Amino acid sequence: MQPVFLDHHSTTPTDARVLTEMLPWFTAQFGNPHSVDHEWGWRAEEAVEKGRRQVAALVGAEPADLIFTAGATEANNLALFGLAADLRARGLTHIVTSPLEHPSVSAPLAELVRTGFTVTEVPVEASGVIDPAAVEGLLTSETGLVSIIAANHEIGTVQPIAEIGALCRSHDILFHSDGTQAFGKIPVAATADLMSLSAHKLYGPKGIGALVARPAARRRLKPHILGGGQQGGLRSGTVPVPLVVGFGLAAELARAAMAEERPRLAELRGRLLAGLDAARLDYTLNGDPVRRLPGNLSLRFFGIDAESLIARLRNRLAISAGSACASAERIPSRTLLAIGLDTEAALASVRIGLGRGTDAAAIDVAIAALTEASTGSW
Repeated sequence: MQPVFLDHHSTTPTDARVLTEMLPWFTAQFGNPHSVDHEWGWRAEEAVEKGRRQVAALVGAEPADLIFTAGATEANNLALFGLAADLRARGLTHIVTSPLEHPSVSAPLAELVRTGFTVTEVPVEASGVIDPAAVEGLLTSETGLVSIIAANHEIGTVQPIAEIGALCRSHDILFHSDGTQAFGKIPVAATADLMSLSAHKLYGPKGIGALVARPAARRRLKPHILGGGQQGGLRSGTVPVPLVVGFGLAAELARAAMAEERPRLAELRGRLLAGLDAARLDYTLNGDPVRRLPGNLSLRFFGIDAESLIARLRNRLAISAGSACASAERIPSRTLLAIGLDTEAALASVRIGLGRGTDAAAIDVAIAALTEASTGSW
């Protein structure tokens, strides 16, 4: 029997309805959407455009704003490297970001620093919520871009991206947001000039994502992948029709379910915390207790590190560490250090992500497993 899956920030299972919708586009409808000289291509093109509309609707964007990519990592790279030449030409080589970003943002920014850019990280409160005023205080006459994650992938804190977007517009500065974790879980309007998205975080297929690029940003982007000039020349390569079809339906289903799913997950999260409290476990919550994704918990159990706790849970519960491992060296999470945890506390933190398949029975299994594993009674 497989362990109960509570790691929905890492990925989600492809919804059965999504898979069913995708299958014909692998076999019976196998046309190339860029072969527009015959019906096979027309049908494929129509399917791609339908998927484009469905994804765009979930973030309030125009379908023409979407550039399909292989995932959010590529979308983040396209946004950051794609703007670099324009920013450099304008003398706007200062970028403001946060220490809460996913590596697919922080690594490209580090590379831009090596090519002459300056990157400043906005201070983060202990709650893990960024103050827009703090972002504004870092802006200079050379700032050309602000990149702030919409919802953190570890502690789940939701950032005020609408406010940050508004202040960026008032200063005529482009705003990019990695919307991967927020997309499909909470309402996210594409108030950013550029927003990165992923399908497999909202019960769609792996291998497909998108960059939402508003006109003001789109015309300044340079392609990151060269070839046949598809998608307006900004992302060459044949668009994978089955994946776009799946991405589109997953977005549509998430949009329809969000109003009910958010409170359901928040209630289950409360049930989990109440169970841990009833068991008198010695733990603490990382990040803001309210302003976070409804299915997210980042917990630190005292007296046991994350690696040992997860090892004890391996056959019963699938959760992940709040710290990453690189080779044999255990490295504390940048996010947890940024909100004030020391190395020991960061290495003792675990991430729990509830999802569409999580029910009360799964929560009760988690309570029992965490109680036994953290107290040594396993």
